[in-house]
Amino acid sequence: MANTAQAAPPLGTATKISYGLGGAAAGVGFASLSGTVLQYYLNQVVGLPAIVVGTTILVSLIIDALVDPLVGQWSDNFQSRLGRRHPFMYVAAFLAAVSFFGLWHAPRGLTGFPLLAFMLTLVVAVRISVSIFDVPQAALAPELAPDYDRRTVLASFRFCFFVFGSAGMLYLLNAVFLRKYGMLSHTAYGQFGAVGAVTIFVLMMVSGLGTQSRVRYLHSPPKRKVTLAQTFREIGATLGNPSLLAILASGVLGGAASGMQTGLDFYFYLHLWRLVPAQLALLLPAASLASVVAALIAPSLSKRLGKKGTMISLFSASSIVGLAPMTLKLFGLMPPDGSPWIFIILLSVAVVASILAIMGFIIITSMVADVVEDTAVKTGVRSEGLLFATNGLVPKFTTGIGAFLAGVLISVVRFPAHAAQGTVPAALMRHLVVLYLPTYATLVFLSIAVLMFYRINRNTHEHNLERLQEMAALGMTSDQPAE
Repeated sequence: MANTAQAAPPLGTATKISYGLGGAAAGVGFASLSGTVLQYYLNQVVGLPAIVVGTTILVSLIIDALVDPLVGQWSDNFQSRLGRRHPFMYVAAFLAAVSFFGLWHAPRGLTGFPLLAFMLTLVVAVRISVSIFDVPQAALAPELAPDYDRRTVLASFRFCFFVFGSAGMLYLLNAVFLRKYGMLSHTAYGQFGAVGAVTIFVLMMVSGLGTQSRVRYLHSPPKRKVTLAQTFREIGATLGNPSLLAILASGVLGGAASGMQTGLDFYFYLHLWRLVPAQLALLLPAASLASVVAALIAPSLSKRLGKKGTMISLFSASSIVGLAPMTLKLFGLMPPDGSPWIFIILLSVAVVASILAIMGFIIITSMVADVVEDTAVKTGVRSEGLLFATNGLVPKFTTGIGAFLAGVLISVVRFPAHAAQGTVPAALMRHLVVLYLPTYATLVFLSIAVLMFYRINRNTHEHNLERLQEMAALGMTSDQPAE
């Protein structure tokens, strides 16, 4: 079933860092396309109505979600002298850089439908090009680190760099470009786009070249004639894995909550807490610090307590901590407006909530990797690309729903367009908080609850590895799935 050229030596630090830099490239794209930046940019700077912006983000995510599984399935079965995954990564570097630059340079003369069409095209182009890199690159993890615990370490590298890439770009946007030119400046976002395009290209190329030497040790799919019906049977068997379904269901609910949060972050920070760009910029290094702490703690915590139980506890605690300041303000228990303690509290909460959330994301990524062997035992085919693409499909779709919900809430409270800081009534912001808190809390609670149905633990994984070795020795393929 599995064809590898030779036994793989242990991963060196340089290879782990190179793999992690791929996460940094994805982080740049994630931060830039998150509702925190994109929703504010399209609504307040470009001038599209809030409900149109939410719909635009939702449509772009749906299109991207449809493309991801195709990219994953294609890379699973692709054959070249550069390996299954790396050709996609190199092509994506060029496509992502060009489309990212264009996104932040909207022509000034466009209005109405032409403007909407231009922005939707560029948002879709950036999302798809980043996915062409991210799906194959993420799919390298199960083969680079087959061990149950070591793949959590590799996931730690990727998420640590992911946060640094994300926070680094947001820091530049807030501390440099917006601070210099203003919150509503086209020039600020244009310079941000230029720097981001170069950064994405360099990170993607370095990550690909830095892991290229491992291709000789990775699985190479056998050449086989597969009918369309058999292809759909394999996809169905892969995506029907109960543990994967639990992760996907959690992603549906958690992605909607996360998308709504990021879509409203700038509105809350600027008009509820009245932070200035310089303060916003200081919140971002806090997330970077959190990623380092999370990367150091997550593998040992997962090894001691198990992946599922640890992840559920971490996400629960992160949500409680993250919602605390807004809840306290609603009941009049936060310091008065203008107090320096507000920023200190928000900064502290950001650090703690980020550490907890990032550890949870590291572990759940490792849990998805464990599904690879579990499905391979049943189908006879390794489908890392399809699995990681599918894992990213539902959260992207539901993040779009979250962005749409954010647009709905903004419209319901009649938030004014091009609103300068200090001009939004306190009653309007209170109304927005009252709508936001119960919606977010309900989505997060349901997201955590469905993860109770995840079934793979250490013993299950080790049994799957043993079974796959037996299948490989017998030359079993997808035409001969395990009984």
